[in-house]
Amino acid sequence: MLRSMYSGISGMKANQVKMDIVGNNVANVGTTAFKKSSARFSDALNQSMIYASGASATVGGVNPGQVGIGTKVIGINKYMTQGSLQPTGRPSDLAIDGDGFFVVDLGDGEIGYTRDGSFNIDTNGQLVTAEGYRVLNSDSKPITIDLSTYISFTVGKDGAITGIEKDGNKVALGTINVATFPNPEGLEMVGGNIYKSTVASGDVVNNSAVSGSVIQGAIEMSNVDLSEEFTDMIVTTRAFQASSKVITTSDELLQEIINLKR
Repeated sequence: MLRSMYSGISGMKANQVKMDIVGNNVANVGTTAFKKSSARFSDALNQSMIYASGASATVGGVNPGQVGIGTKVIGINKYMTQGSLQPTGRPSDLAIDGDGFFVVDLGDGEIGYTRDGSFNIDTNGQLVTAEGYRVLNSDSKPITIDLSTYISFTVGKDGAITGIEKDGNKVALGTINVATFPNPEGLEMVGGNIYKSTVASGDVVNNSAVSGSVIQGAIEMSNVDLSEEFTDMIVTTRAFQASSKVITTSDELLQEIINLKR
């Protein structure tokens, strides 16, 4: 009975983690370029009740008999599949159609990576994220687009930025750095739609030849499917309730044993 209570408790804890993840996915369904997550479980400890034995001349072999003691979360997967692209008409909005990340300067020598291309041009003419981080070009320098000099600008699929002067003259303003990683699921989320590289993600490949195309005037939506999340929510709720029922039933059995002494 104590084993069943431990199993019930572990089931409640594991399903609470899963519900936290589902809730975060649903909350970020409208977040630009958000990537959904899911929990992975495995069985926890197993207690052997019957030990395995081999066959002999007189009796056959016996398979091991084990009773599990609950479950545990062994990983949280992040799905880096691309979300749908939504046109915005804003020239500073950029999306990556395919693999890759925009590279941003987080300050103090730290570099971040993002697929959220809802950029702005600040008072210094620099292309920045919604939180003010500077977007870097292929030379790892901030991208500058002086709107007092250029009446407009274009961004090619290769990330090349072209400023258009009042007389129609076109000036090359550099190329946006689109970086890739051997294992993008190994990136660490640090908030603000920003990722940092880790030993699990592998070394960054700047100006990657296998990166996707840069699309101007569009942003990437989240890859959250609400129908899937609502289904997971229902299943997780029922699993949590079932684990709770295991605990209450085990408690009732223990109470019956206590009452036997009266």
